[in-house]
Amino acid sequence: MKPSRCALAAATLCLAAGAAHAQSSVTLTGLADMYVGSMRMAGDATRKNTVGSGGMTTSWFGVKGIEDIGGGNKVGFNFTSFMRMGNGDYGRFNGDTFWSRDANITFGGNFGTIVIGRWMAPNFLPTILFNPFGDSFTFSPLVLHANVALFNGTGWGKTTPADTGWSNQIAYKTPSFGGLTATLQYQFRSDATTDNRYNVGGNLMYFNGPIGLTAFYERAKVGNPVANGFADGSTRTDWMLGGSYDFTFAKFFLTYGQAKNSVSEVKMKTAQVGATVPIGPGKLMASYAQTKDDGLDKTRKTLAVGYDYTLSKRTDAYANVMFDRITGFDSGTSYGIGLRHRF
Repeated sequence: MKPSRCALAAATLCLAAGAAHAQSSVTLTGLADMYVGSMRMAGDATRKNTVGSGGMTTSWFGVKGIEDIGGGNKVGFNFTSFMRMGNGDYGRFNGDTFWSRDANITFGGNFGTIVIGRWMAPNFLPTILFNPFGDSFTFSPLVLHANVALFNGTGWGKTTPADTGWSNQIAYKTPSFGGLTATLQYQFRSDATTDNRYNVGGNLMYFNGPIGLTAFYERAKVGNPVANGFADGSTRTDWMLGGSYDFTFAKFFLTYGQAKNSVSEVKMKTAQVGATVPIGPGKLMASYAQTKDDGLDKTRKTLAVGYDYTLSKRTDAYANVMFDRITGFDSGTSYGIGLRHRF
């Protein structure tokens, strides 16, 4: 990390820690997740033994605050950064921005909430809330197919066109209407060009008793975390429908979606089924995702099974195994055990 960024981060956290003692509306928060495992994805030539960061949730830290300005209205801010705990670096990958998780200000009340800045993309919550492994970018088949491309000769890409977070955006989230909320989002391009490229999208979320339903749609012309146009000049669309039902003895998940590139006209279609079963102080998790890539004329199939053991309200331990296969390539098996702590 550059010295200037180190100083900025240290100053921000020190100020936040002091403010947390003075008022309860500003807090230092985050999540630490580390695992020990052995990873081999479909098409990998060799196996990689690793001490990894983010087996179940990408590690992050930051400060959040909110102020009641009267009349039922509140103003808040969110500055949160991903981190790689294995080597202490910031971001999810090299080239990621420092505050790539959140960098926004919010204004909310009975009318709903307005968010301005970097915030989650329309695809993020529907994807992580409707699969058994949540926001695991290491072991969730649905999240892997949507958001993690393979760089191993398979040519396998991701279905999400513009990351799980959008920069330079303005978003509006409605209040809940009987368990139904809607979010509309618009992202501006960041580089100095004359063309008017942008991203637009939204999602619906419905939770009522044991039933959960969701849908999202994205029309993207710029990528992220730096909002520049796609190299091929394409417009990329992505949508998904999902549902869940909690029978108490088990909770079941089902999703189906499609991504399309306007230039290549390639479509990627993904279906996922999964379930969680309460066992003892934790839960058994199982998920299967299948994606058909029309451009490659190949299918990827990924199955993951794991157990998440609750140690306390803020800490859990987990053990996962995953099988990954792509048509025409060697299959891979990955496994890991880890510990996750929220603060």
